[in-house]
Amino acid sequence: MKAKLRRVVSILLVIAFISIQITGVFANESSYMTLKFRSRGNAVVRLQQELINLGHLKDKADGIYGVRTERAVINFQIANRIRIDGIAGRQTQSLLFAKPVSRGSGRVSAYNSTDLYWLSRIIHAEAEAEPYKGKVAVGNVVMNRLKSTNFPNTVKGVIFEYYKRIPQFSPVEDGTIYNNPNQDSINAAKDALKGIRPVGVSEYFFNPDKAAGKWIVENKTYVMRIGNHVFYK
Repeated sequence: MKAKLRRVVSILLVIAFISIQITGVFANESSYMTLKFRSRGNAVVRLQQELINLGHLKDKADGIYGVRTERAVINFQIANRIRIDGIAGRQTQSLLFAKPVSRGSGRVSAYNSTDLYWLSRIIHAEAEAEPYKGKVAVGNVVMNRLKSTNFPNTVKGVIFEYYKRIPQFSPVEDGTIYNNPNQDSINAAKDALKGIRPVGVSEYFFNPDKAAGKWIVENKTYVMRIGNHVFYK
């Protein structure tokens, strides 16, 4: 009888553990659940409330994604110069719900797998076709920002920072930040995390063939060029 009871308890514990894991997965996914015309529920209420707060929706948050909510989403997308489709997907929601983040303390001591995860992705998205030194240099810039009190205090925070609702790194805007990095990008991220600094204290870079970088050129000091990128401090 006791043996049977122990088996039942064991089975119940396994089921409970699996349920928790499944719940966690769905909870994470729901953070960016795609919302569109005819969607309903609490996620729509939250979306509508934020649109109301920003002045894009002149209506109540009723949890129904109707014509007015769709129009409000389009207005938000137009105002923020992102893809205009009336659908509140990952890009629209991440920008809509962007909140102020804490700043760095100027001291960074240890890094974890999450830091490597995001750093390797921004390196791959920004510098996949660049020489290896250029890849490490992009990681160098992110790490310099991380150590500065003028930027967020996590690698992910630096990468996903917005200024006046514009992402500081274009791969966040176009979605390439979510592409899987190749081995060179991963190795470059590891080198940057180790403290290798091919561009010294640079905190800015851009590709002059794709962007004017006017503010950077006028306000920062040129350091060097590596491949297609120019770096400034």
